[in-house]
Amino acid sequence: MKLLNRKKALLSLFIAASLGGAVVADAVAQSDRSSERQGRKSKGDAKSEVLYPNATREAPKVKTSSKLGSKLQKLVDVYNKGEDFPAVRSQADEILANEAANEADKALAAQLASQAAYNMDDNAAAKQYLQQAIQFNGLDNNGHYQSMLMLAQLQLQDEQYPEGLATLDKYLAETKSQRPEDLIMKGQALYQTEKYAEAIPVIQQAIAASPEPKDSWNQLLMAAYAEAGQTGEAVKAAEALAAKNPNDKKAQLNLASMYMQADQMDKAAATMDKLRASGQLTEEKEYKQLYSIYANTDNKEKDVIAVINEGIQKGILKPDYQTYLALAQSYYYSDQVPQAIENWQKAAPLSKDGETYLNLAKVLHSEGRIPEAKQAAQQALAKGVKKPEDAKKIINLK
Repeated sequence: MKLLNRKKALLSLFIAASLGGAVVADAVAQSDRSSERQGRKSKGDAKSEVLYPNATREAPKVKTSSKLGSKLQKLVDVYNKGEDFPAVRSQADEILANEAANEADKALAAQLASQAAYNMDDNAAAKQYLQQAIQFNGLDNNGHYQSMLMLAQLQLQDEQYPEGLATLDKYLAETKSQRPEDLIMKGQALYQTEKYAEAIPVIQQAIAASPEPKDSWNQLLMAAYAEAGQTGEAVKAAEALAAKNPNDKKAQLNLASMYMQADQMDKAAATMDKLRASGQLTEEKEYKQLYSIYANTDNKEKDVIAVINEGIQKGILKPDYQTYLALAQSYYYSDQVPQAIENWQKAAPLSKDGETYLNLAKVLHSEGRIPEAKQAAQQALAKGVKKPEDAKKIINLK
């Protein structure tokens, strides 16, 4: 799961809202001078933009201490330069250890240190700092809840799913957030913990709340339906996504897979054949998927043969054991016995045991090709079969 791309751009809002007096003006002025910090707001914008208007938490009235004003300003200045992250952490740690620092001082220091640690790829430290920022309870609602959200993201990214879900649930409960990005994060976490039935309504809510839901969200919903055993709903979701993206090969392949899971082989084949007709089947697994669909559909042997031969001719399908076996069976059941024998003869040496040789021996025997049948039966015995007596019967024919 990727972190939302907020990082320092959002933190600028919280810095300006958390610091007091001359420190705020200097911090914002420094921020505005840096072209690297996109999305930075002025002091007035920071105060007017309330990210969580429905939050149940009452923002603390404690402000950053004037006693530590110069130290906080120095910390903010180093942070805003965006280069010396070890220095940010070092200065933040000094403030966190300072007995004169109040909750707001320490919360801000921990928040900036978490960003520095994250930029140093030290997720463990980033999570510890974020937990401190939250526990000190000294930030405004914007800073407090963005810290909580980032903590949840990092926990989930590190596969600490129970902890991440607990943090995210607390965030959602206290902020009353209905932002689709927040909801989809919970839906994905529930999916990853195999709580598919719980994930479905959350993902649905996220999609409904977004004016332009991402295709990946719909794919997640489709996957959740499928894993929850709601195949019909999974098919509907796949159909909707494929209809929305008719030229998207991945969406069409997903639709074919859903049809297969729903045992709607005719629809699966039709979907895949459209891709084949337009030259979009370019990988071996795609040709295998199509001929497998036909192989599992009644009276489609000729289609299996056509797809395999085309794939081999294009150099996409490898002439391996499974390919030769599928060809042999399809030729046999479409009454093209010589071609079937030819492909069984190619498949048998590639088999891990002698069962294919034994099957070949039986077909050769039924066709009156006794010497060849005996030879195939001997090869079957040499490679090993479950019923060696069947091979011996053919070998002992007079």
